[in-house]
Amino acid sequence: MLSALVAVPLIGAVVVASIRRENADAARWTALGAAGLVAVLAALVALGFDYSADAPWLQFTESYTWVEAWDLNLSWGVDGIALLMLLLTAGLTPIAMLAAWRDLDAVKRSVPAFFALILALEAAMIATFLASNILLFYFFFEAMLVPMYFLIGSYGTGPKKQYAAVKFFLYSLLGGLFMLVAVIALWVHNGGVFDWQTLVDSEPMADGTLQNWLFLGFFIAFAIKAPFFPFHTWLPDAGGAAPAAVAALLVGVMDKIGTFAILRYCIPLFPEATQTFAPWIIGMSVIGVVYAAFVAIGQTDLKRLVAYTSIAHFGFIGLGIFAFTQASATGAVLYMFNHGLATGLLFIVVGFLAIRRGSAQIADYGGAAKTLPVLAGIFLFAGLASLSLPGTAPFISEFLVLFGAFTGNEPVAVVATLGIILAAAYVIWMYQRTMQGERNPALDEVPAMKRDLTLREKALVAPLVIAILGFGFFPQPLIDAVEPAVDNTLLFISGSPEDLPAAEGVTNE
Repeated sequence: MLSALVAVPLIGAVVVASIRRENADAARWTALGAAGLVAVLAALVALGFDYSADAPWLQFTESYTWVEAWDLNLSWGVDGIALLMLLLTAGLTPIAMLAAWRDLDAVKRSVPAFFALILALEAAMIATFLASNILLFYFFFEAMLVPMYFLIGSYGTGPKKQYAAVKFFLYSLLGGLFMLVAVIALWVHNGGVFDWQTLVDSEPMADGTLQNWLFLGFFIAFAIKAPFFPFHTWLPDAGGAAPAAVAALLVGVMDKIGTFAILRYCIPLFPEATQTFAPWIIGMSVIGVVYAAFVAIGQTDLKRLVAYTSIAHFGFIGLGIFAFTQASATGAVLYMFNHGLATGLLFIVVGFLAIRRGSAQIADYGGAAKTLPVLAGIFLFAGLASLSLPGTAPFISEFLVLFGAFTGNEPVAVVATLGIILAAAYVIWMYQRTMQGERNPALDEVPAMKRDLTLREKALVAPLVIAILGFGFFPQPLIDAVEPAVDNTLLFISGSPEDLPAAEGVTNE
């Protein structure tokens, strides 16, 4: 099942890329069919997942010989955290495709290549969530840079799209090089072992200095990917230049790989180093919350503004992880999932506006709600969800993070709470400047600004709205999925790793 989740979008990418450029509709429907099949497979994994507390940490495990001389295997497995990320990826990808369905009609770019790149990106992201071999994880962690680079550089907007693509690629590649050195050192230290389960079950690393250096090698790569302050500067450029649908995948899913990997690799493999650096990382996270919120208030571009709000949200995720309480860590994982829903919706709606107006500059709007009432309503809903309004899914995430952090570090939690107030400021002001107030006369000269959401656009935002409201009022299914994996992870910090559930699965040689 997990192998199919990686193989289907990869095969789909090859098939779509082979379609002739003039057969754009065939490429669109083939890509959507592949993404839909991935969503079905992900739903089947969720239905067959064991949510009980005594279930194996990794489920649906598979292992196939890759490079026998080095004892490398194609190993897959899914825990509750990876399950949520898998569902987010599988659900958001077809929605992003539908959002970009006709965006390329006005530009001279290959439609088959665009949708093939999205499928390749989906395959790489899913593989990073499912990999249970560190080298396999690293391979896809770096491979995803290639499709995203071309999606930003070739299909992006604005005069700086090439600059944004190169900056994104170099930042991520640099972080990956730090990780590669750490992966090789870990492999040498453990006698040629890349298997995650074997490393987790082995004795803790006795050399504290080596553990610190290896932790930093992994963490820097993940902090850049996330991105945490001060490794964040690539995101506003990339998010501002990428097509809105691609930005939804970039910020909604791809960035979560950084925080997911901290939970999967940094804490279990380097528990002592994690505790050593936790105060510093908490400080970075809180600074990121406040700093990014202030900078977001001053943005004049809608997509850059949303990108800065995401940096603030990642500060909350970092705080939740490194507070080391069950509530905060569970909240951090829920934040990763719920933030993907809310920010994905916000980027998509911003894309609807930008396509109609031909600009993402806030100054080019004003009073747009008078002719776009439905779009304006969805825009407001997405913004309120982004600021964690009670009743929306991100609220329970933020509440658990702050509640868990408050029990361990009251001053830090109080300072982080300022981010909630600032979030209200930048979201409401963004909405007011674009949708309310006196109507900008220039809008009357743009025929597209008089067309409200189409049936296709309503259909693709509806699942996100339903999910945000559904999990806002009933988050228990998400909590049930992630709590066992969170408990297993925190055992390395506060308990005995020997208490972890035994691994179960099938090995195919």
